[in-house]
Amino acid sequence: MNEIYVTGHRNPDTDSIVAAMAYANLRNALGDREYKAVRIGGINDETQNMLDRFGFEPPMLIKNMRTQVGDLDFDRPTELNRSVTMDLAWRTMRDDKIATMPILNDDGTLYGMLSAGDIASFEMQTIYGSRIDELPVFNLLSVLEGQLVNEYSSLASTISGDVFIALPQTYEDPAMLSRDSILICGSQPELIDRALDSGVGCLILCQTEIAPRWAESSAQTCIISTPLDARRAARIIYQAIPVTRVCETNNIISFHLSDYIDDVKELLLKSRYRSYPVLDENEHVVGTLSRFHLLRPRRKRIVLVDHNEAAQSVSGLDQAEIMEIIDHHRLADIQTKQPICVRNEPVGSTNTIITAMYQEHGVMPSPKMAGLMAAAILSDTVMFKSPTCTKKDIAMAERLARIARVSLEDLGKELFSVTGADDKSAEELFRTDYKQFHISEQNIGVSQITCVDSSHLISRRDEFIEMMKKLKEQQEYDIVILMVTDVLLEGSHLFYVGSDDVISQAFNVVPKENHVFLRGVMSRKKQIIPMLTALWG
Repeated sequence: MNEIYVTGHRNPDTDSIVAAMAYANLRNALGDREYKAVRIGGINDETQNMLDRFGFEPPMLIKNMRTQVGDLDFDRPTELNRSVTMDLAWRTMRDDKIATMPILNDDGTLYGMLSAGDIASFEMQTIYGSRIDELPVFNLLSVLEGQLVNEYSSLASTISGDVFIALPQTYEDPAMLSRDSILICGSQPELIDRALDSGVGCLILCQTEIAPRWAESSAQTCIISTPLDARRAARIIYQAIPVTRVCETNNIISFHLSDYIDDVKELLLKSRYRSYPVLDENEHVVGTLSRFHLLRPRRKRIVLVDHNEAAQSVSGLDQAEIMEIIDHHRLADIQTKQPICVRNEPVGSTNTIITAMYQEHGVMPSPKMAGLMAAAILSDTVMFKSPTCTKKDIAMAERLARIARVSLEDLGKELFSVTGADDKSAEELFRTDYKQFHISEQNIGVSQITCVDSSHLISRRDEFIEMMKKLKEQQEYDIVILMVTDVLLEGSHLFYVGSDDVISQAFNVVPKENHVFLRGVMSRKKQIIPMLTALWG
């Protein structure tokens, strides 16, 4: 997890989306390849039109910044296939100094979990029983470091039987020389011949010189030569069984990379295991998780652009590490755990600030990026008619237009030509650029739609009012406002649901039927919120 996310606010407008893209592009151009533009809301028509015009895809949508399992430094132990021997599993756990490890199917998915306790329990069971069933010959050769002496029928086959060590006092034991036996012996030619004549199932020759006649014996008996002594061979033969016979496969608790640690903690507190498998989106095992991994989780890293208010930011921001803030709004309630870089300037667009940063670092944006950034400045300054617009906004936009070889006037007209409005519901239009504010115990919601011809939106007044009434009740707002800003009229139609006195006193007007036209009012930030703040403050 090395990425640093760059995001604008909820219900993002063009300035917010483009600022994230432009700043991530700048940092990556400077060699910081970790920056990734993201968004925390849908793309409105205006923004999508500009992205299409200049050939960009929208940033990736993220839902929150809560810490996930994928953000943790969980263990990545060696993973073993279900077909491996107990011997290999134990040696791997010993060498890696781990007490639990995942066992995988052939496709990389989880088969089971093997623990040191499982191995110890299995070892104790072998003390009280000598029989082995369906032991793969291939596994047996592996643990014994052995070789086949004769032309045994199949390496892929298995053998079963009781294990015997050929001591002098066992020479006359009939069971030792039966088909259902696995006989371990040393340099005992006479016994070996008798065992072969009797057709024992498996004959293990320890540190023995091989006689030619044994190599030519019946393929019905599996004869293995090993450099190990009889004592060690007798112990390790039980380690040839596959781990599938021992590992736990039932009621395994596993986690996915996308699981949130808040949820993981609850499950860990209720369970008794030391380690838990971690799976990716394809159910492949990628590691193991223990309780101590939750003590110091790595937090996601984020840069906030075009906002610095928690209510307007991504969910779970309190679990993230804020790296920087670049904004042109008032400073609000964002808190950080350590000092960070904050660039806050009284200009009309965040992209104006970022354009200046390109200049300061000696980086020229591509013509496509420059055109997109110019569109964002035009959008947020309402073609330079907003009271928030400054000389710096105009200068930066003109510079970008020269790089992109576009006309700011033509781009502005294209930008504010509202298309597809008739196909959208009142709520969809309302939420295109919608923000929530908390002012002196008053909760308000303010939406803004900017266009060059407001007549078709004004005709849908009743739809907007009805939708806003429902929103006010659902969200328990004190007042809900919709600004329909007309660029050509250089003013805004204000629709509202709430107290008439609030609108009347704040803007010194006489509203009629939840509507008033405010000439010269183009900015929510500079002309709506400050007036309400002055009224309630």
